[in-house]
Amino acid sequence: MAELTPLAISVLALLHENPMHAYEMYQLLISRQNNRMVKVRPGSLYHTVERLAGQEYVRAIGTERAGNRPERTTYEITPAGAEALRQRVESGIEKYVYEYPLFPVVLSEAHNLTEEDAVLRFRRRIADLDDWLADLDEAIGGARERGVHEPYWIGGAFIRHQIAAERDWLATTIERIESKDLPWQPPKNK
Repeated sequence: MAELTPLAISVLALLHENPMHAYEMYQLLISRQNNRMVKVRPGSLYHTVERLAGQEYVRAIGTERAGNRPERTTYEITPAGAEALRQRVESGIEKYVYEYPLFPVVLSEAHNLTEEDAVLRFRRRIADLDDWLADLDEAIGGARERGVHEPYWIGGAFIRHQIAAERDWLATTIERIESKDLPWQPPKNK
Protein backbone atom coordinates (compact mmCIF):
# COMPACT_ATOMS: atom_id res chain seq x y z
CA MET A 1 0.00 0.00 0.00
CA ALA A 2 1.39 3.41 -0.99
CA GLU A 3 2.19 5.98 1.69
CA LEU A 4 -0.42 8.75 1.74
CA THR A 5 0.68 12.37 1.92
CA PRO A 6 -1.20 14.75 4.25
CA LEU A 7 -3.02 16.18 1.22
CA ALA A 8 -3.97 12.69 0.01
CA ILE A 9 -5.35 11.90 3.47
CA SER A 10 -7.42 15.10 3.32
CA VAL A 11 -8.74 14.29 -0.17
CA LEU A 12 -9.73 10.75 0.81
CA ALA A 13 -11.38 12.05 3.98
CA LEU A 14 -13.44 14.56 1.98
CA LEU A 15 -14.51 11.89 -0.48
CA HIS A 16 -15.37 9.63 2.45
CA GLU A 17 -17.94 12.32 3.37
CA ASN A 18 -19.37 12.80 -0.15
CA PRO A 19 -18.41 12.50 -3.80
CA MET A 20 -17.15 15.83 -5.17
CA HIS A 21 -14.95 17.44 -7.79
CA ALA A 22 -11.45 18.74 -7.08
CA TYR A 23 -12.41 22.42 -7.05
CA GLU A 24 -15.12 21.69 -4.49
CA MET A 25 -12.53 19.84 -2.39
CA TYR A 26 -10.23 22.87 -2.57
CA GLN A 27 -13.00 25.26 -1.53
CA LEU A 28 -14.05 23.02 1.34
CA LEU A 29 -10.49 22.62 2.64
CA ILE A 30 -10.03 26.40 2.60
CA SER A 31 -13.42 27.16 4.18
CA ARG A 32 -12.71 24.65 6.96
CA GLN A 33 -9.24 26.20 7.38
CA ASN A 34 -7.61 22.83 6.78
CA ASN A 35 -4.93 24.82 4.95
CA ARG A 36 -3.57 25.53 8.44
CA MET A 37 -2.70 21.82 8.73
CA VAL A 38 -2.09 20.77 5.13
CA LYS A 39 -0.37 22.70 2.37
CA VAL A 40 -3.22 23.13 -0.12
CA ARG A 41 -2.66 24.50 -3.62
CA PRO A 42 -5.05 23.94 -6.53
CA GLY A 43 -2.35 22.36 -8.72
CA SER A 44 -1.12 19.99 -6.03
CA LEU A 45 -4.70 19.06 -5.16
CA TYR A 46 -5.50 18.14 -8.79
CA HIS A 47 -2.24 16.17 -9.02
CA THR A 48 -3.08 14.33 -5.79
CA VAL A 49 -6.55 13.40 -7.07
CA GLU A 50 -5.00 12.08 -10.31
CA ARG A 51 -2.42 10.07 -8.36
CA LEU A 52 -5.15 8.61 -6.11
CA ALA A 53 -7.16 7.68 -9.19
CA GLY A 54 -4.08 5.94 -10.62
CA GLN A 55 -3.77 3.98 -7.37
CA GLU A 56 -7.48 3.13 -7.61
CA TYR A 57 -8.22 4.84 -4.29
CA VAL A 58 -10.72 7.16 -6.01
CA ARG A 59 -12.70 6.88 -9.23
CA ALA A 60 -14.49 9.32 -11.49
CA ILE A 61 -18.25 9.00 -11.39
CA GLY A 62 -19.32 11.84 -13.65
CA THR A 63 -18.45 15.06 -15.41
CA GLU A 64 -20.41 18.30 -15.36
CA ARG A 65 -20.11 21.66 -17.04
CA ALA A 66 -21.66 24.87 -15.73
CA GLY A 67 -21.84 27.66 -18.31
CA ASN A 68 -18.46 28.59 -19.76
CA ARG A 69 -16.54 26.92 -16.98
CA PRO A 70 -14.29 23.94 -17.71
CA GLU A 71 -15.65 20.46 -17.20
CA ARG A 72 -15.44 19.21 -13.64
CA THR A 73 -15.02 15.55 -12.88
CA THR A 74 -16.70 14.27 -9.74
CA TYR A 75 -14.86 11.58 -7.78
CA GLU A 76 -15.80 9.09 -5.10
CA ILE A 77 -13.65 7.06 -2.74
CA THR A 78 -13.26 3.36 -3.55
CA PRO A 79 -13.25 0.57 -0.97
CA ALA A 80 -9.45 0.36 -1.43
CA GLY A 81 -9.22 4.12 -0.80
CA ALA A 82 -11.33 3.85 2.35
CA GLU A 83 -9.08 1.05 3.60
CA ALA A 84 -5.91 3.04 2.77
CA LEU A 85 -7.34 6.05 4.62
CA ARG A 86 -8.23 3.96 7.67
CA GLN A 87 -4.81 2.32 7.80
CA ARG A 88 -2.96 5.64 7.37
CA VAL A 89 -4.98 7.32 10.13
CA GLU A 90 -4.30 4.37 12.45
CA SER A 91 -0.55 4.33 11.79
CA GLY A 92 -0.29 8.11 11.88
CA ILE A 93 -1.90 8.28 15.30
CA GLU A 94 0.02 5.49 16.97
CA LYS A 95 3.53 5.98 15.55
CA TYR A 96 5.51 9.16 16.19
CA VAL A 97 7.45 10.41 13.16
CA TYR A 98 9.76 13.38 13.53
CA GLU A 99 9.22 15.66 10.56
CA TYR A 100 12.31 17.93 10.73
CA PRO A 101 10.71 21.36 11.05
CA LEU A 102 12.75 24.48 10.27
CA PHE A 103 12.28 26.30 13.58
CA PRO A 104 14.50 24.06 15.77
CA VAL A 105 17.26 24.39 13.16
CA VAL A 106 17.20 28.20 13.05
CA LEU A 107 16.69 28.34 16.81
CA SER A 108 19.85 26.28 17.25
CA GLU A 109 21.68 28.91 15.20
CA ALA A 110 20.13 31.96 16.88
CA HIS A 111 23.36 32.41 18.82
CA ASN A 112 24.70 33.93 15.58
CA LEU A 113 22.45 36.95 16.23
CA THR A 114 23.08 39.60 18.81
CA GLU A 115 21.06 39.33 21.99
CA GLU A 116 18.98 42.37 21.01
CA ASP A 117 18.30 41.05 17.51
CA ALA A 118 17.37 37.58 18.78
CA VAL A 119 14.96 39.01 21.36
CA LEU A 120 13.43 41.30 18.73
CA ARG A 121 12.83 38.38 16.37
CA PHE A 122 11.50 36.18 19.19
CA ARG A 123 9.01 38.97 20.01
CA ARG A 124 7.95 39.20 16.36
CA ARG A 125 7.41 35.45 16.28
CA ILE A 126 5.32 35.68 19.45
CA ALA A 127 3.17 38.37 17.78
CA ASP A 128 2.73 36.09 14.76
CA LEU A 129 1.85 33.15 17.03
CA ASP A 130 -0.65 35.34 18.89
CA ASP A 131 -2.35 36.10 15.55
CA TRP A 132 -2.48 32.37 14.78
CA LEU A 133 -3.93 31.65 18.21
CA ALA A 134 -6.63 34.29 17.72
CA ASP A 135 -7.53 32.82 14.31
CA LEU A 136 -7.63 29.29 15.73
CA ASP A 137 -9.73 30.40 18.71
CA GLU A 138 -12.19 32.02 16.30
CA ALA A 139 -12.34 28.92 14.09
CA ILE A 140 -12.75 26.54 17.02
CA GLY A 141 -15.35 28.80 18.59
CA GLY A 142 -17.23 28.92 15.29
CA ALA A 143 -17.17 25.13 15.02
CA ARG A 144 -18.53 24.85 18.55
CA GLU A 145 -21.28 27.39 17.84
CA ARG A 146 -22.32 25.48 14.71
CA GLY A 147 -22.45 22.27 16.73
CA VAL A 148 -19.66 20.59 14.77
CA HIS A 149 -18.82 17.33 16.51
CA GLU A 150 -15.45 17.78 18.28
CA PRO A 151 -13.64 14.86 16.58
CA TYR A 152 -13.96 16.83 13.30
CA TRP A 153 -11.89 19.74 14.65
CA ILE A 154 -9.67 17.97 17.18
CA GLY A 155 -6.65 18.50 14.89
CA GLY A 156 -7.17 22.25 15.13
CA ALA A 157 -7.30 22.01 18.91
CA PHE A 158 -4.01 20.08 18.88
CA ILE A 159 -2.35 22.73 16.69
CA ARG A 160 -3.69 25.43 19.00
CA HIS A 161 -2.03 23.75 21.99
CA GLN A 162 1.25 23.33 20.08
CA ILE A 163 1.31 27.01 19.11
CA ALA A 164 0.42 28.12 22.64
CA ALA A 165 3.23 25.96 24.07
CA GLU A 166 5.73 27.44 21.60
CA ARG A 167 4.54 30.96 22.40
CA ASP A 168 4.88 30.36 26.14
CA TRP A 169 8.34 28.80 25.70
CA LEU A 170 9.50 31.80 23.66
CA ALA A 171 8.15 34.25 26.26
CA THR A 172 10.01 32.37 29.00
CA THR A 173 13.18 32.31 26.88
CA ILE A 174 12.99 36.09 26.40
CA GLU A 175 12.57 36.53 30.17
CA ARG A 176 15.59 34.29 30.75
CA ILE A 177 17.71 36.24 28.27
CA GLU A 178 16.70 39.60 29.71
CA SER A 179 17.28 38.48 33.31
CA LYS A 180 20.69 37.05 32.27
CA ASP A 181 19.57 33.58 33.46
CA LEU A 182 20.34 32.59 29.86
CA PRO A 183 23.57 34.40 28.98
CA TRP A 184 23.50 35.09 25.26
CA GLN A 185 27.17 35.64 24.58
CA PRO A 186 29.63 32.92 25.55
CA PRO A 187 31.96 33.70 28.44
CA LYS A 188 35.27 35.30 27.43
CA ASN A 189 38.34 33.08 27.56
CA LYS A 190 40.89 34.29 30.08
